[in-house]
Amino acid sequence: MTVKYLPRPLSAAALLVFAAVQAATAQTAAPFHFDAATNTFRVDAADTTYMIGVNENHQLQTLYWGKRLSAKDHFARAKSSPGTSAFDPSEGSTPQEFVGWGGVLYVEPDLKVTFPDGNRDLVLKYQSERIEGDQLFLSLKDVSREVYVTLAYRMDAETGILRRSAEIENRTGAPFTIEQVSAGTWNIPRGTDYKLRYLTGRWAAEWNVQEQEIHGGKTTLESRRGSTGSQNNPWFAISHAEANETSGDVWFGALGWSGSWQITVEQDTLQQVRVNGGPNAFDFAYRLQKGERFTTPYFYGGFSSTGIGEASRKMHRLEVNTLLPRPSGSALPKLRPVLYNSWEATEFKVDEPGQIALAEKAASLGVERFVMDDGWFGQRNSDHAGLGDWYVNKQKFPHGLKPLIDKVHSLNMEFGLWVEPEMVNPDSDLYRAHPDWVLNFTGRPRSEGRNQLMLNLARPDVRAYVYGVLDKLLSENDIAFLKWDYNRNWSEPGWPAVPPEDQKKVYVDFTRNFYGILAELRAKHPSVEIESCSGGGSRVDLGVMQFTDEVWPSDNTDAFDRLSIQNGFTYAYTPGTMMAWVTDSPTWVNQRTLSLEYRFLSSMQGSLGIGANLNHWTPTDFDTARALVAQYKSIRETIQRGALYRLVSPEHQSEESVTESVSRDGKQAVTFAFLHSSTELYPYPRIHLRGLESDAMYAIKPFAGKLAADTPLTASGSYWMNRGVDLQLRGDFQAAAFTLERLD
Repeated sequence: MTVKYLPRPLSAAALLVFAAVQAATAQTAAPFHFDAATNTFRVDAADTTYMIGVNENHQLQTLYWGKRLSAKDHFARAKSSPGTSAFDPSEGSTPQEFVGWGGVLYVEPDLKVTFPDGNRDLVLKYQSERIEGDQLFLSLKDVSREVYVTLAYRMDAETGILRRSAEIENRTGAPFTIEQVSAGTWNIPRGTDYKLRYLTGRWAAEWNVQEQEIHGGKTTLESRRGSTGSQNNPWFAISHAEANETSGDVWFGALGWSGSWQITVEQDTLQQVRVNGGPNAFDFAYRLQKGERFTTPYFYGGFSSTGIGEASRKMHRLEVNTLLPRPSGSALPKLRPVLYNSWEATEFKVDEPGQIALAEKAASLGVERFVMDDGWFGQRNSDHAGLGDWYVNKQKFPHGLKPLIDKVHSLNMEFGLWVEPEMVNPDSDLYRAHPDWVLNFTGRPRSEGRNQLMLNLARPDVRAYVYGVLDKLLSENDIAFLKWDYNRNWSEPGWPAVPPEDQKKVYVDFTRNFYGILAELRAKHPSVEIESCSGGGSRVDLGVMQFTDEVWPSDNTDAFDRLSIQNGFTYAYTPGTMMAWVTDSPTWVNQRTLSLEYRFLSSMQGSLGIGANLNHWTPTDFDTARALVAQYKSIRETIQRGALYRLVSPEHQSEESVTESVSRDGKQAVTFAFLHSSTELYPYPRIHLRGLESDAMYAIKPFAGKLAADTPLTASGSYWMNRGVDLQLRGDFQAAAFTLERLD
């Protein structure tokens, strides 16, 4: 990864974090090749080829993006599209890689600027290329002004996913203002039968998979909320109409940015589909001083010729292999430990004896990490006070956190803590001392959400404060994990401390400082792991995943609802990061009663956590949970690092849902099956597994529910995939699970 879009300067320790990630990923990128005779650039990886050419107008033009071509195939020099009339000239129909708003351009630009003299015309022409190892850099320049753009490309060798970004440099003699910027444009082969998939939602109902046909015009996916948001997620997939989970061509991508963002999908007058994405242009302006550079977030794009399921598996593999943090010297991220969180048991009523009692019960289940949630700091007895005052509440913890932490460690568990460092309650010492530290417009109301305001992390003094209190907390206590929460969206995004022409930088500088704090904390405290949480799945994206080990997909922990929520999540993100808690039944969400086994099986499809009030559990509950926690530990590497197959989707109010995960070495497969309600004596649909070796033999073993009586104990991969598996599932809200172990 690059540090260019992070705040400067980073500490030397933080820079080491990025160097370590770069070293970890350097072995998995494919080299670019330049054909000087035709001025074309090509990269091949996995089953994908991507080609760029320089046309006669010195524009960078996408020549091909799709299924891998033969090394014997060569492209002629790029030639711009002719256009159709004076109303639709060549500039708008030529599939350019990056285009400025100027001349006769009418499609969505990648860069729009305003110069001090009022000129807003920007026409970029190709200047030069540079190949450094596995990266390609292409330079563009305006036709008359000293505005330079450098495009950076890198393709992952294992998945064929291409990472791209753009750097804008001001070499003019005065500042100019960036009013819109993207990382670049993905050009999909011209066609008329495309459909778009994307993810929508709201609090407690995130990760809904949407599909729509692509027609002439533009669709904008976005967040204007200051953070990623759950209304849309910055991921897309485009396929031909007949493509499905297992077949068909799919072009997909995701933007690595945790602030306000936008992705536009546009079909032009010649039915060319183009996609670009970057920080949201709404209410955005970034004044770039002479000599300064602005680097966009990364935009990732990939291709699958075998359906949307393979597109998801490629995203998962990229995330696990190259994006997520990992211990020094390790090729892969750590496996997620089984976690207990005390929130639903105590809410704000935390104290040392109560937490110790819960820790003892959690340890008896085989839990590996105990997390104390909200209420441990300041005058935090409800959500009305205390945010911003990150000192230990002496009434609840007279001797600080150490006695509790020591007890947790004595029970062979790590200790974790909840924080919400970007927020402040008006009823807090911090706000009384620094009311100017929040986002605000002078003389205007300050809208509260969950009784709190948003600190302006773009301010250097606020950044220093947030980093300082967290660093002190981690330095003085043996804390292995932070659950980093973020419980409201932005309002009144003013920054009165800077000149008016710089105030709209707040959207970018806030996010840059957020990343910078995470990077420096991880550099100084390398054993600490972090979860990104935002009132559910409102801060999940490929940007924050470079700094956090896991994410919180939804506050809705109803085990049936989670089947759909987790299904949508996995279209873009790996189950290895997806925290899934077992909570009490009936849940606050639907007042639906579900068995403890059902709740566990639902959560075991991701990173397993327990959030129930253990004080209310029966001995039978403890026995059930103990057995399933032990079972999860035997399969979690397959769940968290393996290949996920969505065999039966819970979408469209399906009565069934089935997922299968196959380990990286192919030795184990784990299948979970769920039934909403059986009707009219119909049997549960036969399950046809995928991803097995046809000629290998596998032993089947259920660990929940029952197999059909005629199920063989062992059979070939071909048998399990083609003949399939029958389960005895009947009733309401039933579930089953089994493993297949390869017999070597």
